Amino acid sequence: MNHDNFIVPPGKRIDLKDFDPGFSGKYNDKDDAAGKLEEDLGKLEELQGILYAQGLYSVLIILQAMDAAGKDSVIKHVMSGMNPQGVLVTSFKVPSAEEMRHDFLWRCVKALPERGEIGIFNRSYYEEVLVVRVHPEILVNQPLPPELKGKDVWTHRYESINAFERHLTRNGTLILKFFLHVSKEEQKKRFLERINKPEKNWKFSYGDLKGRAVWGEFMKAYEEMLNHTSTEWAPWYVVPADHKWFTRMVIADVITDCLKRVKLAYPELTEQHTKELSMARKELEQE
Repeated sequence: MNHDNFIVPPGKRIDLKDFDPGFSGKYNDKDDAAGKLEEDLGKLEELQGILYAQGLYSVLIILQAMDAAGKDSVIKHVMSGMNPQGVLVTSFKVPSAEEMRHDFLWRCVKALPERGEIGIFNRSYYEEVLVVRVHPEILVNQPLPPELKGKDVWTHRYESINAFERHLTRNGTLILKFFLHVSKEEQKKRFLERINKPEKNWKFSYGDLKGRAVWGEFMKAYEEMLNHTSTEWAPWYVVPADHKWFTRMVIADVITDCLKRVKLAYPELTEQHTKELSMARKELEQE
């Protein structure tokens, strides 16, 4: 699969209107894509095992999207075959009082994956240049010095994020960032499904509709974010999200492909360890 269709080229400006939320390439439906997804999940399970055993690199997967775009679905289906011991999922809600007393990266730093682990951020520090930008009253109420709330605040936050992610990559973290691009029409369909099906009522909150009222502002905020924080060391992928099965397949394929490029290998055994294995084999065979 050609990932160039989804990547935001670092240093070049993109327009979200050029990315079709309903795109599904050569695949017609869920069954048509099932084979490719299954193949990638098998490879992903194998690569995660080596990542965990080696204990040198970590992987940070960031999922950003409008409500009902399918972030939970991706986490459930793409990560289903992995060893849960090596995967940590963190969902970021409205900051707590303690979190507000620190810089905006602090709460995410605490949740970073250890070496050998895969960390998944369901939303992240990027909310600080998305929701906060669309709803300026949030910024007004943040406990920051007044001079830090001026017109340069978004540029400064982009710079902080880029520097932070560069620091992580320089220390062995592979960062994979996905924007699940769902259309307003598809979101409406999914909201209605949550309302009309009793078993899905718990997924819907009336507050979810607030984003639809400022949809255009959110798309502008996402565009600015993508254009300023898609870097050589941590590029963004804009993944079509109107078909959940295609979203899962693309993300699984990108993660698998990027992990293949990391220098993963099982740890080399010391001479002493090799000797102990030989002794253990003999003892077990003689029982």
